[in-house]
Amino acid sequence: QVQLGESGGGLVQVGGSVRLSCQVSGRSFTFGTYAMGWFRQGPGKEREFVAAISWNGGWTDYPDSGKGRFIISRDIAEDTGYLQIDSLKPEDTAVYYCAATRKNLLYPGRGSEEYEYWGQGTQVTVSL
Repeated sequence: QVQLGESGGGLVQVGGSVRLSCQVSGRSFTFGTYAMGWFRQGPGKEREFVAAISWNGGWTDYPDSGKGRFIISRDIAEDTGYLQIDSLKPEDTAVYYCAATRKNLLYPGRGSEEYEYWGQGTQVTVSL
């Protein structure tokens, strides 16, 4: 059974930074045999794509709105993914979810339906 667990969320001031972590565990689901993505869902909003990374970390993808402020990375040996968000804005307030997929290891997509495994989410609240 695959499990994803996010951590690192909390209350952060505008202009600050936060680094979220996603620990992946599960038999045969180790050492990067999956691609990863991050999504978020703000209050009253639909879940939206934030970033994606290939199985080996060599390819990343961001929506135009997130380029320059969001950095996705991963530690294959530790089966951990990361999302750093800089220059936080109030509209970044959301529950952030990490997700994993074996459907497309090289170029994981932007749709939530393209990811089979999900974490429970971690709340990030940006205060003025």
